[in-house]
Amino acid sequence: MEFRQLNTFITVADLNSFTRAAYILGYTQPTVTSQIRLLESELGVRLFERIRKNISLTHEGEKFLVYSRQIINMCEEAKNTVKHQSVPKGVLTIGAFESLCTTRIQGILKELYSEYPGIEIILKTIKSTEYKKLLLDNQIDVAFCLDRMITSSDFIVELAISEPLALLVEPNHPLAKSLRVYPQNIVDYTLILAEKDCSYRKTIMTILSDCGLTPKSIMEIGSIQAIKQLAISGLGIILLPKITVEEELSKRQLVELNWCGPSFDFFTQVICHKDKWMSPSLLTLLNMTKLILPMQHCQK
Repeated sequence: MEFRQLNTFITVADLNSFTRAAYILGYTQPTVTSQIRLLESELGVRLFERIRKNISLTHEGEKFLVYSRQIINMCEEAKNTVKHQSVPKGVLTIGAFESLCTTRIQGILKELYSEYPGIEIILKTIKSTEYKKLLLDNQIDVAFCLDRMITSSDFIVELAISEPLALLVEPNHPLAKSLRVYPQNIVDYTLILAEKDCSYRKTIMTILSDCGLTPKSIMEIGSIQAIKQLAISGLGIILLPKITVEEELSKRQLVELNWCGPSFDFFTQVICHKDKWMSPSLLTLLNMTKLILPMQHCQK
């Protein structure tokens, strides 16, 4: 088993493609295929299912991927411990909520790429139920999440910034001009919400449940953009981070309800595992984040 084989395996798994992995790694596709087959032969298991032109990890492949990442990360740690790097470089895997990928993070990544071209970023869109496991399994180096304050002793919150949520409707909605909107006022209308495991949805549903209320109708949608468009069409009430609807608010396509119920205490948080080795690349990202995110917040 060679490190290059492990690196090839991880790249193929991340990209779900032998062809794209070969391009990224600078190999020919037969070389990538050969390395994976040699690895499978040594392990005595299939790491990938190959059905027509599609590939996916087998159950054994998923388990082996966790250990492969740990081995590669430890090797990088060992090299960087004894080798001084004047300019940070290497691969960083970032997990981020969809709502942050197109708002808070893009400015950070643009600055990082500009100043440190040697740092390669793998950005994964994750759900609110995933980031803890991904950090524990060392599948991501850092998580950018938008949630209630994290208090687990397994993680270090490197940065936390208050991030308001908003209940929104199109301007002609019956509640749009209400001076005060309470939980009992919204249950007679359709709520357009994300999937059941979404932290925003859990929050509003908990508030209603604590008040002994049940929504008349719930429309479940998996995309933030789709949620916004349905609300603009007048189909119901939505709850989203305010940063994701700034354009729609400025154009008066949506208006914020004057919510007088329990507060939505959410924070954009940058989280690492407590035992994560802080490589020069990761430290560079965290330092840049701590500089840029507060500035973004003050400009709103």
